[in-house]
Amino acid sequence: MASDDIAQLADALSKTHVGDGELSFKGLGLKLDDSESVAELLGKIEQYPGLRALRLEGNTVGVEAAKAIAKALESKDQLQRCYWSDMFTGRLRSEIPTALMCLSGALMSAGARLTELDLSDNAFGPDGVKGIEQLLKSPSCHTLRELRLNNCGMGIGGGKILAEALIECHKKSTAVGSALRLKVFVAGRNRLENDGASALAKAFQLMGSLEEIHMPQNGINYAGVMALASAIRHNPELRVLNFNDNTFTKRGTLAMAQALRHLRNIQVINFGDCLVRSEGAIALAAVLTEGLPVLKELNLSFGEITAGAALVVAQAVMDKPHMEKVNLNGNCLGEDGCDVLREVLDNVHKGEMLASLSEDEGEPDDEEDEDSDAGDSDGSDECYETGECEEIVKENGGESPEKSESQAEILSFLSNPSAEKLSHMKMNLQQEVNVSEPNKAAELFLKIGSLHSQDTVANAVVFEVIDGVLKKVLSASALQSHCFLTTLLVMIGVLKGEGKVKKVPLDQGQLLCLEHAVQQEYFTQDHASVLHTLLSRNGDALKFCSSARDRLSSALEKKSHKYH
Repeated sequence: MASDDIAQLADALSKTHVGDGELSFKGLGLKLDDSESVAELLGKIEQYPGLRALRLEGNTVGVEAAKAIAKALESKDQLQRCYWSDMFTGRLRSEIPTALMCLSGALMSAGARLTELDLSDNAFGPDGVKGIEQLLKSPSCHTLRELRLNNCGMGIGGGKILAEALIECHKKSTAVGSALRLKVFVAGRNRLENDGASALAKAFQLMGSLEEIHMPQNGINYAGVMALASAIRHNPELRVLNFNDNTFTKRGTLAMAQALRHLRNIQVINFGDCLVRSEGAIALAAVLTEGLPVLKELNLSFGEITAGAALVVAQAVMDKPHMEKVNLNGNCLGEDGCDVLREVLDNVHKGEMLASLSEDEGEPDDEEDEDSDAGDSDGSDECYETGECEEIVKENGGESPEKSESQAEILSFLSNPSAEKLSHMKMNLQQEVNVSEPNKAAELFLKIGSLHSQDTVANAVVFEVIDGVLKKVLSASALQSHCFLTTLLVMIGVLKGEGKVKKVPLDQGQLLCLEHAVQQEYFTQDHASVLHTLLSRNGDALKFCSSARDRLSSALEKKSHKYH
């Protein structure tokens, strides 16, 4: 090594931070190629008797240097925290796994018990994960609490290897009486996609100890999101969820909303740039109204959310005592929508919690549609046709065989509704409606409403059945009742839906039936507020039924302000 290089290295090492059991070479920009180049660094490591944390980030370590450092670490049995991010800059990708295996082997030989491991910003790919695979499976990681692998390019393969390593670590640690209780998991910008995310979801569900999950920018769409949603409901201590810049769409968002109902400690939700869209945003708002008591931050930016849905979200966060920030920037509110949103929050002295709306996309054009479920691998996004979305909000098992006859009668009624059929099977209709199938319930409501007429006696039957159906649907959870209302609005063209929506012909009678329902006790102030907010933003969709629309709007306004 040239004398100038030695002098430069000595000067850099003189800035080494020592204290509190931590030895830090952070950000020194050292180029450590061989054993000679690390001689002074090794001296500092060896002379530190109670080493608990080692910072090597911001340097570049070659294979021979890694071997030398590993030798020095073999005696450091008290080491707990390894901050080793960004330490392979300029190295061949093929070198990194070998270097990691050397360092991992040293930790295992020393009998170290790690609590934190940070290898972020090391572009090591799937092979790099293999370099730490044995470490993650070993007793050295039974005590691991924080694992940070941000921006490592793991890919699907690396995600699967990581998941299997964590699962094995949990099984082995449980067998010796001290189960792995990982609290913080960070793996953004890793191209995990659906398969990698689904594999990790299995590990998350098994551990059940996570408090923070950060997985932004991973190319995950609804299939992977649904797997993650199933896992997070088994982690009751979760405080932070960051899935920014993945593709939820409606199915993924509904799955997340359902999972969030089971969590009481969430403080930060970052679903920004996740394409949650209006229906998804309203579903999340429903969960906010009945749960998430300590939520502080909600990010739904850049999600193609329209003004009405954004207002529903704003109304849901108003009463959250710990709420500090709601981000709805980059959506489709339009100038007027932005103004109304600001005004609504300013009126309750919560304007400061609203993030900037400077990048709003403006109101969507009528010809724009959401038929393409962006990111869906199979393209089968006919949510309303297939009922897949409804499966997400189901809480009961499948239907029993004895119900098939009643269902056949309902199908007959739906295909050709008549007052005679309605009168004959009104009890069946009320009993068979499934609160977990918002699409079928909404279609049923509209079919019954289509029988509204000038005949007082016939209308009494219509209203009786409407009351029975809606009392059952709207007494369900806020998530299920909101799903029903948004599905209804999509079907009648007030709210833009996702996928190929099955529209139902609308007439005055159906809106008058809805007006009747609004005036009943089962139709709560919250239901009225949501419906009134959405209808007021896009009432023009019902202009061909203007008289009934105005009566409905008046009833909604009266109900939503009744207790104000």
